Amino acid sequence: MNGGNGWTDRRKDYRVRKSLRYSVFDGAFAAVMIGLGESFFVAYSLFLKATTLQVGLLSSLPQGLGSLFQIFSNRLIRAFGSRKRLVVTAALLQGLMYVPVAMVFFLGEFRVRHLILFACLYWTFGMILGPAWNSWMGDLVSEDRRGAYFGRRSKITGTATFAAVLAAGYILQQFAGSDRTQYIGFLLIFLLALASRVVSVMFLLKQYEPVYAVPREAEFGLLAFLQQAMFRNYGRFVLYLALMNLAVFLSAPFFTPYMLQDLRLSYLTFTVVNAAAIIAKVLSIPVWGHAADRFGARRVLSLAGFLMPLVPILWLLSGAVLWLIAIQVYSGFVWGGFEIASLSFIFNTTTAQKRATCVAYYNLINGLSLVIGALLGSTIVRLNTVFWSKYLLVFLLSGLLRIAASIVFLPMLREVRDVETIGYSRLFLKVVTSMPAVGLVYELIPFLRKKEQEE
Repeated sequence: MNGGNGWTDRRKDYRVRKSLRYSVFDGAFAAVMIGLGESFFVAYSLFLKATTLQVGLLSSLPQGLGSLFQIFSNRLIRAFGSRKRLVVTAALLQGLMYVPVAMVFFLGEFRVRHLILFACLYWTFGMILGPAWNSWMGDLVSEDRRGAYFGRRSKITGTATFAAVLAAGYILQQFAGSDRTQYIGFLLIFLLALASRVVSVMFLLKQYEPVYAVPREAEFGLLAFLQQAMFRNYGRFVLYLALMNLAVFLSAPFFTPYMLQDLRLSYLTFTVVNAAAIIAKVLSIPVWGHAADRFGARRVLSLAGFLMPLVPILWLLSGAVLWLIAIQVYSGFVWGGFEIASLSFIFNTTTAQKRATCVAYYNLINGLSLVIGALLGSTIVRLNTVFWSKYLLVFLLSGLLRIAASIVFLPMLREVRDVETIGYSRLFLKVVTSMPAVGLVYELIPFLRKKEQEE
């Protein structure tokens, strides 16, 4: 009998390990879809002559509306019969939205409005699968390896995004010219994005899903969650990210029009600037992931949370391409830590039974926050007369609000695992010096090593 159980356990372990490898491939092709398609939605809208308000809506409303449907995550899992079936169906429908997105070019004066509509559907399908996927992956990845696994997975997906963004920028640059010619470039990258999502779905189908049922007692209402938010670790975390997302999306929709319209960067230069952030994130995420496993997600989140506010403020200092690339490298480095720590914190502070619901409420609240942030940013942009560019004031305000969010909420969060204690300056040095290339430079500067040892 024990032998039979051992064989069953080994078979299950094998299926889990194989599924985690398939998940990396799924993530890589999904990342290619994002790099080829989603990353250029705003650029496409500007090509279609979108207004400032429409750019703000395109950057936020689809995610906000998509997040509303996540409150039905457990009901959808029951309706589809499994998390896997829901994820696969939603992922395929998301990819198919690239067809109508590409076709809005032919809809005349209403094409930007239809672009926003189909982007809403794209994000809705993409976000519907989120809670189910997080619950599914939470069952497959052991608690003490989540930072390392998701760090490695994110490194691969980030590399895929980086390559896809560069390829898309190159394609658009090759088709620069008349409106018809430029449209062919956008059509090509959107069709390639669709093909990448189809391959991603094929790898999702290969993955193993542990037996899962949504227990009735695991469900709780949104109102109850909000009432208890300030008194619970996970609730305070959600409120922190909600305020942070509001601050981020105060400026996030407007970096693309600032670069393409005010600074008049070519598609290729624009792509290179954005790709700098991606490659920095790719290099830093595995290091941040190991740090989160060893020193705790809360510590990494706090460090990244206080480094992040500087990102939009740096955009005020210069519009030189090399300076923008430097900002993006710093941004990618910081966001790598913030994202991997946030993901680890979610897994660490939610139970398997309640995770889908918790993630759904988290995404709903954050979705509403980013819509508010983008609409507020659009209003400020239209009224701004302070700087030479109408976008710079929202960059400044975004940085200040990010500082406020971190000051208020980060001290309230607590680590739920037993981890090693480390100071922020030492943690920063450990992360930076563990990154490729930077670590080599560090080894050549003896006084830095001595300082870390003293701490």
